Amino acid sequence: MSRAPKLSLSLSLALAAIHILPAAAQPEQPLPFSHKAHAGNLKLPCKMCHPNPNPGESMTIAAPPVCMQCHSAIKTDSPAIQKLAAYAKQGKQVPWVRIYEVPSYVNFSHRSHLQAQNTCEDCHGKVVERERLYREVDLNMGTCMSCHGARKASVDCGYCHEPR
Repeated sequence: MSRAPKLSLSLSLALAAIHILPAAAQPEQPLPFSHKAHAGNLKLPCKMCHPNPNPGESMTIAAPPVCMQCHSAIKTDSPAIQKLAAYAKQGKQVPWVRIYEVPSYVNFSHRSHLQAQNTCEDCHGKVVERERLYREVDLNMGTCMSCHGARKASVDCGYCHEPR
């Protein structure tokens, strides 16, 4: 059985410091958005609002005109939708507050993980049940190593990190 190498204390502390938000923090977003309503009740696929442009590392957030495809006729009297429509009309992105972020020193591809049959829920929790998102999965090197070990993916350092 292959085991992950033991980390030095300084590396462990550095890895613990990479979080953007503490677990369970529910940041105030510029607009309310219910994943429960959109992905849960309406069963909209994640990729509709989170496209994965080439080369596939990042899942992005749809521009306001994508939202307006439906919201030009749905809930138009809502102040939040009116604010969304203003972003779309001005050609501006909604300044969402980031909940998860992959550190720059980690090579990570959403596309390769999705192709390996991982789900959004594996890393982001039960998003389809959430009215408001928060960091419910503590993504760190230990979490990734455990998942790689369970799925028989490489745990070699160079698999996710470039050698220095």
